[in-house]
Amino acid sequence: MFEVRVETDFAAAHFLQDYNGKCENLHGHNYLVRVHVAGPELNAGGMLLDFTRLKKALRDVCGKLDHTNLNDLEYFQNNPSAERIAMYICQELLKLLPELTQGGKNPAIRAVDVFETATSRARYIPD
Repeated sequence: MFEVRVETDFAAAHFLQDYNGKCENLHGHNYLVRVHVAGPELNAGGMLLDFTRLKKALRDVCGKLDHTNLNDLEYFQNNPSAERIAMYICQELLKLLPELTQGGKNPAIRAVDVFETATSRARYIPD
């Protein structure tokens, strides 16, 4: 099995509506996002997946989140947790790169990590 990983970052504000603590107040993070893609076979060029395509897609998805209040996005239903952000990024990546869906011998997204801080990460693993 082979695996590649790309990363990017974005800055955004949010608050957690159903939370009892300081995170219920509007605040921001400099998010770090890592996407892991794995597969059993390399292409004719000896690569699992072209880094350039994956990085561009990830930047496009995260660019829509950059410098926003995530609570303004209907998708998050006023609770843009790191877990929901990771799931959103995965789903949006699959719209741009549908060949990365689980199953078969093709490379697939194995996980999306969203770091709110250097020591706090949420991971989404697609089915």
